Amino acid sequence: MNAGTPGSAVAAARDAASCVFCAQEEGAVWWRDAWLRVIEARDEPDYPGFCRLVWNAHVTEFSELSDGERAHLMRVLAAVERALRATLNPDKINIASLGNMVAHQHWHVIPRFADDPHFPAPVWAARRREPCARQHAARVAAAAGVGAAVRDALQRELG
Repeated sequence: MNAGTPGSAVAAARDAASCVFCAQEEGAVWWRDAWLRVIEARDEPDYPGFCRLVWNAHVTEFSELSDGERAHLMRVLAAVERALRATLNPDKINIASLGNMVAHQHWHVIPRFADDPHFPAPVWAARRREPCARQHAARVAAAAGVGAAVRDALQRELG
């Protein structure tokens, strides 16, 4: 992996100590390898199946990854999306890499439904409606199988 700019080791160590993704898991780990992990986004209860791909090393920008690392991340991202689609049958999958608040390379993978609280706006926009309790409970139940589906999809994708 690209180490970043020269002389940044002290800054990287300081940033890693205060980074929520470096300091803790931030959710159930559905899958992990030497480069990244897929975690359940437990802080997003309105969105069962919402997960994050988190690069294990403290890297801020996608362009800091090597060609091979970027390719690996994209293969994992595509496999996670396929697993979410197969398990939850959402109307859409949103994929976002923002990192404005956490300077750590991570991707949000979010199953979206036309009746979810924010649709068609981003999940971070103002809420448009309250979720139907029955439909939400069914999605929570279906999402219980997402971790296994992600592991299976990544086993098929990566061997």
